[in-house]
Amino acid sequence: MKKVELLAPAGSLAKLKTAIFFGADAVYCGGLNFGLRAGADNFTIAELKAGIEFAHQKDKKVYMTLNMIPHNQELAKLPDYLNQIKELQLDALIISDPGVLSLVKKSMPEMEIHISTQANNVNWAAALFWAEQGADRIILARELGKTEINEITAKTKNQAEIEVFVHGAMCISYSGRCLLSNYLVGRDANKGDCAQSCRWQYHLVEAKRPGEYYPIVENEQGTFIMNSRDLNLAEEIPELIEAGVSSLKIEGRMKSIHYTATVVNTYRQLIDGYYADPAHYQPDPDLLAELTKISHRDYTKGFYYGKPGSDGQRYQSSSYVRSYDFMGVIRDYDLKKAEILVEVRNKIFTGDQLEIITPGRKSFTIRVDYLIDQASDQQIETAPHPKQLVRIPAPDFIKPGSLLRRIKEDQ
Repeated sequence: MKKVELLAPAGSLAKLKTAIFFGADAVYCGGLNFGLRAGADNFTIAELKAGIEFAHQKDKKVYMTLNMIPHNQELAKLPDYLNQIKELQLDALIISDPGVLSLVKKSMPEMEIHISTQANNVNWAAALFWAEQGADRIILARELGKTEINEITAKTKNQAEIEVFVHGAMCISYSGRCLLSNYLVGRDANKGDCAQSCRWQYHLVEAKRPGEYYPIVENEQGTFIMNSRDLNLAEEIPELIEAGVSSLKIEGRMKSIHYTATVVNTYRQLIDGYYADPAHYQPDPDLLAELTKISHRDYTKGFYYGKPGSDGQRYQSSSYVRSYDFMGVIRDYDLKKAEILVEVRNKIFTGDQLEIITPGRKSFTIRVDYLIDQASDQQIETAPHPKQLVRIPAPDFIKPGSLLRRIKEDQ
């Protein structure tokens, strides 16, 4: 059985390295043009080259998004952009528009092609159509249930790989095609500039009664009628693998390094746990709990078990659940002193209990018995400055690149 790919988001070069460090088999990222995450840091040509070299040294892959739906004036710029990226040794391009596919095939005939979820891939005939046009992989729409996924993988076997989203934000639109943001604030979601208008607070007001609000849902904050919960299919990993899905995709190019590390590390261990003993596999509850420690909205299974209906939305608030703070990155481990060198992100105090996120292991806790400022070599009570380097005792070896977090005080 070919092992399923774990595909992670890379909104920046640092996030690319984090995803690979924590166990991703491949990452997807966007260049400065033609992607659908205009708000992400995205990659210059030089950064793409550096990221690809880093990934290939680790025997991992890099896919780049060209899944914007371009108008004529934008399409005219595509040939020059393709000339810039054709020597980069990308492993695949993610495309949604037939015109873009046609130009890519002419300019880069050997390039592997993945058809974006933006192309609304909801049936096996569409998947086979794209395969006939030279696509190597089809990224399915998130509006599909497990029976539909099973039928698509069965009928496309040996024709094209199938990729499925398993974790991350859901969109109120149909597979990402939405005009609400464009209509309300002139920001086009189909060109990567979504304002997430669906998550705003809305009230019902009668034209001749300004200021008199009629609640759609009894809530003093208004209503969040289009505020989808986040997707979480961690428990469905065995079914997806057995269905013949080739790649399990995590959403979140605009999320934090802490999000990337935690989600990738969790799915990596769950996938590996399944392959270690498929017949007796049960998802580890401790690993599933890790997914509640990142910034997220309440979770849903999406369309996997049928149309979610009202249970797929969160009506009380559009805010995230944030139960932990990201505290720092471990830059080194001193075996002789049994200390970690930490680059601070949030204020650390002597006496803190910090959780460690490290590749291939469940998170575990250490106590900050003392803090030593690296620059002055003096003991301090608190490390208040972002990017400050401090030393903290750690009895066991902890891999550099691991992260620290702390439960919020109000939890």
